[in-house]
Amino acid sequence: MQEEVILVNELDQPTGVMEKLEAHQKGVLHRAFSVFIFNEKGELLLQQRALTKYHSAGLWTNTCCSHPRPDEDTLLAANRRLIEEMGIETQLTHKTHFIYRTAFENGLTEHEFDHIYFGNYSQMPSINKSEVESFVWMHPENIKVEIIETPEKYTSWFKIAMEKLF
Repeated sequence: MQEEVILVNELDQPTGVMEKLEAHQKGVLHRAFSVFIFNEKGELLLQQRALTKYHSAGLWTNTCCSHPRPDEDTLLAANRRLIEEMGIETQLTHKTHFIYRTAFENGLTEHEFDHIYFGNYSQMPSINKSEVESFVWMHPENIKVEIIETPEKYTSWFKIAMEKLF
């Protein structure tokens, strides 16, 4: 089954749909979301992307990120993917959004209107190994230091989000 993304303008108004890989090949602006889950210690749950991902494979990033399907509410999509990737069910709150564009070595481009959601969860996740290689809980201040020292270990959107959020 081909996955489609929702194309949007700079105001997040839908302008159409496109097959996901094609959207990344053409670098067109589309809707996305990033989920940040915190435990009772204030630590953020990071995931290491699966080594089989078609871009940013093996890099560390926020708890979960993806795209809503056409006609799918973004919050519902964020909850769906959080369960699919990390085995976590929790209440999410929309925090903010931003637009970014990043080109990758393989010719693909992420150009996303990224909705940011926060949630709380203090148990161990149950990761989907086809999506997630590993996970770790880290305090945001320590993550910021790590990003400065080893930026190549982190996804482009996560570095942008961390700068804007913390």
